[in-house]
Amino acid sequence: MIKVVLAEDHKIVRDGIKLLLEMDSKIQIVGEAENGRQVMDIIASGQEVDVVLADINMPELDGISLINELKVHSPSVQVVMLSMLDNEKYVAQAFAAGASGYLLKNVSADELLFSLKHVNVGGKYLCSELSLRLLDKLLYPGANHPDLNPDAVEFSMREIEILNLLVEGFTNHEIADKLFISKRTVEGHRQNMIVKAKVRNTAGLIRYAVVNGIVM
Repeated sequence: MIKVVLAEDHKIVRDGIKLLLEMDSKIQIVGEAENGRQVMDIIASGQEVDVVLADINMPELDGISLINELKVHSPSVQVVMLSMLDNEKYVAQAFAAGASGYLLKNVSADELLFSLKHVNVGGKYLCSELSLRLLDKLLYPGANHPDLNPDAVEFSMREIEILNLLVEGFTNHEIADKLFISKRTVEGHRQNMIVKAKVRNTAGLIRYAVVNGIVM
């Protein structure tokens, strides 16, 4: 039995993932958390945990910071990141910190379950969508693959989430609903990114993000 703690700050999303995990009799959810700090509290209580499935972008203690905490206090616990962020920079950051897996939130139920089992026996797992993208770069190194400009500005994980949704055509109101934040917060992040990128509008921001490989 694989003992899993599910860390996701949006209850609706967490409940959906929980339903998927409960489909497999070999996986037991032993705790739920809204942030990394609550994960650490669960482990500190003495609860045995094999794998933490965590959103990379959480309040109080985010996914990367959670990995760093676990390396000190519970190094045997494996962490699988679950994220909307498909940029290679954040994938590399997660594995460099010590993550055992990285999944996009559009991953299938079968792949989600497989990844947890693979990680539990000591493996590393990168979801198929990102793996195929990296394979494409290896097979066709001369192709036009956008890479990060070393002079490109830094966007936060939340800003990257919003950028991805903007690229997909969602409105500020729809993005607010998806991320469980206010429309004003979305507008604030969007304006901050426009200023950072030194562009004039949302269209310019999206072009900047695509050219610099921030979104695909």
